[in-house]
Amino acid sequence: MPRVAIVGATGAVGTEMRRQLALRDFPVEGDPLYLASERSAGTSLPWKDGEVEVQAISADAFSGVDIALFSAGGSRSKEWAPVAADAGAVVVDNSSAFRMDPDVPLVVSEVNPDAAAHRPKGIVANPNCTTMVLMVATKPLHDAFGLTEVVATSYQAAGGAGMSGITELLEQTAKLLAAGEETLRTDGAAAEGSVDAEVFSKAIALNVLAHCGSFADERYTDEEWKLLNESRKILSLPALRVSPTCVRVPVVVGHAIAGRLTFAEPVTREAALAALEGAPGLVVEDGTGQDGEPLAYPTPLASAGRDEVLVGRIREDLGDGHSLNVFVVGDNLLKGAALNAVQIAELIAAE
Repeated sequence: MPRVAIVGATGAVGTEMRRQLALRDFPVEGDPLYLASERSAGTSLPWKDGEVEVQAISADAFSGVDIALFSAGGSRSKEWAPVAADAGAVVVDNSSAFRMDPDVPLVVSEVNPDAAAHRPKGIVANPNCTTMVLMVATKPLHDAFGLTEVVATSYQAAGGAGMSGITELLEQTAKLLAAGEETLRTDGAAAEGSVDAEVFSKAIALNVLAHCGSFADERYTDEEWKLLNESRKILSLPALRVSPTCVRVPVVVGHAIAGRLTFAEPVTREAALAALEGAPGLVVEDGTGQDGEPLAYPTPLASAGRDEVLVGRIREDLGDGHSLNVFVVGDNLLKGAALNAVQIAELIAAE
């Protein structure tokens, strides 16, 4: 049974990693090792029926560790992940630090699990939460029809920016609601300017922000570049055409993506449903409420706390017989981060 460490054990994703290890009865030798900053050292966190004391991260801390789950930010991963790997641990890193490194596999457990076994640097990367959610629904369709192009617009929850993003959303919402309906309806600019925007570039409450991440090359944000580059790497499609737009929405948890997927082969709704049926980690929720069908489509709120990715609004494109339109939703803290990291650890433990 592996000796397991969690780096960033006190954070939002680290907390969910701890919960997932316990819920999934991951085979841990003894108690897991909780590592965090000096500030958190000495505090205790729960593990099953007991507690484990948090230790400060150090080179010596990784002695005897077999698997190290990292969720402490990119700078800490760059500093400490190689140290952990050199000490003999397999690192599963949740940051963006190593995702595009050609010697580091980028793994979604249901999509490319075999890639986790090839790790020249002893590190496996966890993809961006938006990319990961989309890949779970896209892979079975790619296998059936041959994906050539993706046009994706994401609707990303405030929780994607961590607990500070959730706090800012809730505090701003309370303040704007207190201002009253008339102010929101007649002087929205003043209402938007009346709240402090620190985590996001503008007020996130009762709003939609066409700015998710930081602007980078070609006037696309880093979140949009992640969607492009990571999709290509995960699917082993270096020439895949991807047109991304990432949007932040006033949702606590749950990322949604509207995707127009184009394939080498013609595609119909019926054939797509057959390809999606039984796909691992995926639930189809698709009904119009007409002709005896129940009304069913995915929502971020309904995805919160669910391990599975939800897909719906599956329909043939109106202008191209090779394209399909879908709406995909997943919990960004679960499948989008902590759960997939633990699933990768399960693949490693089973070797």
